[in-house]
Amino acid sequence: MSHVLSTYARFPLTLVRGEGSRVWDDAGKSYLDFCTGIAVCSLGHCPPRLVQAIREQAGTLLHVSNLYRIPQQEELARVIVEDHVRIPGKVFFANSGAESNDGLIKTARKFGHARPQADGSPRYEVLSFTKSFHGRTLGGINATGQDKVKEGFDPMLPGFRHLPFNDLAALQAAIAPETAAILLEPVQGEGGVNVATPEFLRGIAALCKKHDLLLLLDEVQAGFGRCGQPMAWRAIAPELEPDGISWAKGMGGGFPIGAFWLSDRAVDSAGTPLSSLMGPGTHGTTYGGNPLACAASLAVLAEIAEKNLEAEVLRQESRIRTTIASWKLPAITEVRGIGLLLGIGLDTTKFAVPAGKLPAAFVCGKLLEAGLLVPPAGPETIRLLPPLNVTDNEVDEALAIFHRVVSELGEEDAVGSGSGG
Repeated sequence: MSHVLSTYARFPLTLVRGEGSRVWDDAGKSYLDFCTGIAVCSLGHCPPRLVQAIREQAGTLLHVSNLYRIPQQEELARVIVEDHVRIPGKVFFANSGAESNDGLIKTARKFGHARPQADGSPRYEVLSFTKSFHGRTLGGINATGQDKVKEGFDPMLPGFRHLPFNDLAALQAAIAPETAAILLEPVQGEGGVNVATPEFLRGIAALCKKHDLLLLLDEVQAGFGRCGQPMAWRAIAPELEPDGISWAKGMGGGFPIGAFWLSDRAVDSAGTPLSSLMGPGTHGTTYGGNPLACAASLAVLAEIAEKNLEAEVLRQESRIRTTIASWKLPAITEVRGIGLLLGIGLDTTKFAVPAGKLPAAFVCGKLLEAGLLVPPAGPETIRLLPPLNVTDNEVDEALAIFHRVVSELGEEDAVGSGSGG
């Protein structure tokens, strides 16, 4: 009997070892891992540079309180601001994406007090979008535009509304006097791998400027090279200047770390920086930004930069798209996404799905049996999230497994339909 809470519908697989793009189960069977902890293991499993950085830091200093200065934290913040965001600002380090998004939500509330409504009452509302996912804390599920994460947790917190993604007119009509911020994923991961259009992002930026709102980007799954750019929004609308960004997942390569950045831009005529609104006592964490986590993240980001993995990501995206298009499989509708955050849409009328199972999860189970690990993204989409340094041979092997499994599912359904006629 397990003593672990059953909060996950786990696949029947126990993994015990990993190296690069491969993992092994407790029976010794190997799998290609194109799930990577859901876009976490940016460099694959046990990359030497990350392992060495963790070993060295663990032997020097594991943890100190944020009551004191932490050199590794200062260096990581500098790298993020100067080399990745490239807009003046400051960084807060957390432990997860949900915590990072909570920090952005709190910033929106703080901004709404500093820049209140005309009658002096604070602004507090955050607008987000359907099919979004912003974490499983109470703040995160309120910001998330999916009802399934909210069931049984009523009453919901006030101050959140969800609008259609990529619908600028609906957003414009929804802005109210109490609105303080707009929060979105440039590429929705959990919700089906849906990409914001350039026009949508640029329109949001214009609305934020017009109505004095914060533009907040959730790049927890998409950031730090996953979309072929240091920041995912630059793959869509490179001139954008957000007010806040959240990250986690791939920035630690498997070691838990999250962060959010706030711009230094002035928010009033006195020149008060937005980043200064979150001052002493407004936010905190016990573990966030400790020496070990920051050393791990510095190693991951350095490897991505020095090996030019962002260019490799775009090259592999092109290879994957070209190969899948050449199959012309009826069960595959499209490939969505950017870089190595890709979603393969399924036409669920082209194969049989057992009663009680969601189509994407069912296909993921079949792929697992064939030796390929991938996660679903909603009921009818499968994500491909390989390491950023995945090789040509590994991509080819994974796509061959995918092609074989999906082809066989279609053939089984055709045989079943024929015999039933």
